[in-house]
Amino acid sequence: MKQNLEYLFSPKSIAIIGASSHPEKIGHIVLQNLQEMNFKGEIYPVNPKAKTILGLPVFSDIKSLPKKIDLAVITVPRGLAVKSVEELGEKGVKAVIVISAGFKEIGGKGYHQEQKLIEIAKKYNIALLGPNCLGLINTHANLNTTFATGIPNKGNISFFSQSGALCVAILDWALGENIGFSKFISLGNKAILDETDMIEYLGKDPKTKVILGYIENVCSGEKFIQTAKKVTRNKPILLIKSGRTAAGARAASSHTGAIAGSDKAYSTAFSKAGIIRVFDVETLFNLALAFSTQPLPQGPNLTIITNSGGPGIMAADICENSKLQMTRLSAETIQKLKQILPGYAALYNPIDIIGDADAKRYLDTIDVIVDDPNTHAILVLLSPTSAIAPQITELAKGIVKKCKNIPKPIFCVFMGKHHVKKGQKILLDNNIPCYLFPEPAIRSLETMYKHWEWTKKDEIKIEIPKRNLELAKKVINEAIVTKQREIVEFQALKILQAYNLPHPKTKLARSSNEAMHIAEEIGFPVVLKIASPSISHKTDVKGVIINLNSPKEVKNAFLEITSRAQRLRPEAHITGCLVQKMAPKGCKEVIVGFKRDDQFGPLIMFGLGGIYVEILKDISFGLAPLTRDDAQNMIRQIKSYLLLKGFRGEPPVNFKAIEDIILIMSQLSLDLPEVFEAEFNPVLVNDKEALVADVRLIISANDVFY
Repeated sequence: MKQNLEYLFSPKSIAIIGASSHPEKIGHIVLQNLQEMNFKGEIYPVNPKAKTILGLPVFSDIKSLPKKIDLAVITVPRGLAVKSVEELGEKGVKAVIVISAGFKEIGGKGYHQEQKLIEIAKKYNIALLGPNCLGLINTHANLNTTFATGIPNKGNISFFSQSGALCVAILDWALGENIGFSKFISLGNKAILDETDMIEYLGKDPKTKVILGYIENVCSGEKFIQTAKKVTRNKPILLIKSGRTAAGARAASSHTGAIAGSDKAYSTAFSKAGIIRVFDVETLFNLALAFSTQPLPQGPNLTIITNSGGPGIMAADICENSKLQMTRLSAETIQKLKQILPGYAALYNPIDIIGDADAKRYLDTIDVIVDDPNTHAILVLLSPTSAIAPQITELAKGIVKKCKNIPKPIFCVFMGKHHVKKGQKILLDNNIPCYLFPEPAIRSLETMYKHWEWTKKDEIKIEIPKRNLELAKKVINEAIVTKQREIVEFQALKILQAYNLPHPKTKLARSSNEAMHIAEEIGFPVVLKIASPSISHKTDVKGVIINLNSPKEVKNAFLEITSRAQRLRPEAHITGCLVQKMAPKGCKEVIVGFKRDDQFGPLIMFGLGGIYVEILKDISFGLAPLTRDDAQNMIRQIKSYLLLKGFRGEPPVNFKAIEDIILIMSQLSLDLPEVFEAEFNPVLVNDKEALVADVRLIISANDVFY
């Protein structure tokens, strides 16, 4: 099907199945749009009753069509649509757009009809777009198979969407703003072609510089990430993902499962693939304009030129709260500025050329800053003072002229409405971003800089830790055979051993006397923990007693813990207690866990551990497989990072030891697909080592556990 995408986007012949003489019918509008777009190929309307439509001869049925048809657009009702695809397949048609609705979006019979559509498309190797879609536009091929109103200018932005209505809205925005587009693609129900196919095609399309998208879900997570990761090295992908709330999400029993919602998986997947996630349409428009018109900044340094001190300071504040930096201008640049600016001007960034500045002063200052070796991007900030207001048009034209030969991005902020309107239009019509206020301009530049960093990032190899996979799988298989959905600490110790995970010396005691002997063998002080396959969270039954320093204390603690557990959980089988060596003093608690996401696979979690993980939710995420660089970034992302780094004279924790445990969890999640969730909580870490003090694994039922 992929090899037939060229027939979808650049056909030489098109059949309209369901072409109509009635102007309000979709079959009529699609045909009209093709003609108004001045499509250069052959158009074949199909209608059993009409003789001619819009001046074109009509074919009575699909069988009477010429032999070679590249693309067919289907607008007939659902039942006829399925039959039409079968007939088109028999005729050798390479690509089909099914605009018709009433398929899986309505459930029931519609779902089964869509499954039939999929079978037919696969049988005949048809690149099928839809059903229930708006169609597509390719401005560079004079192709408009949609029933939308208006024709966008040719440009280098491409947009795909699961929402046809959003396609229409963005098309209308493009017309209103005079923004050029390359392609509009309505995915509809994604029966065959989906967002990954579009990303792959547009990534290779020479007419596309920026890829925009709106999605509600992803069909194949791993394929999506790998495809997007290749494309984003060369082109930015900006996506809006709807459905961000946890409403309707299925419950999970572990800390990790409770926190790692689907939306976090999408954000983590986007980050892993280098996709820029956008949360509103206005930002999508701003970024589309920026990426499509300006070169990427080759560094973080921003130089601001302003005729007003207040807005200049505001812009500097916004810059300081971003990944950008205020440029330290070179001595040579400062000297040049002294020669062209009045003595009362502020020469240090932001450069305040004062309220009496005219167009010439702005343009002369830009000339100097463009040559500054420390400047990576320029922001021209203007307030419509009485000095510049009559010359705003002249200034805009001058900036347009200069930008043709400047390799650095130049963004403009013309603040106000009435006086700056004409200047803003001149800039926008000539592909120079112009904003009303500093914040969206600087945020857009920041996003471009982050993308530039991504394109320069080296690929890092995955480290495979040594492990005894046979032993680990044996533990999992035993749990599956006994229909056990959860493997708690006393059962999971062999998993820790299999992956060479450091943990405090631990043994299971089935009686109070055995607990005393084990404690003496391990060495005091020790911890006692309830051991029961039915009790997940030991603290729920007060099933942990720490800092036991004598055999008598151990015996009393054993009896106290087991009797309390039996009283609070009478249905639970109590195996005994774990006797564990107390961790060294001064340890901090962190958690390392994972939950298997339906689309993207294992979502690894790291954060502050113990009972606080769900309260503070100071956590970070990564998708397996992780590199060491990924593990380091996860550690740095949490707000408690400074506590781990050392506070008020405390030594920093052993970060490499934490990284090792995160990488082992990543590998474990890939090795053991039967495990749906797992967590090491707490992991006790100090400046010397990190110890896994508790472990839980949840086994899925038929690979999914809820």
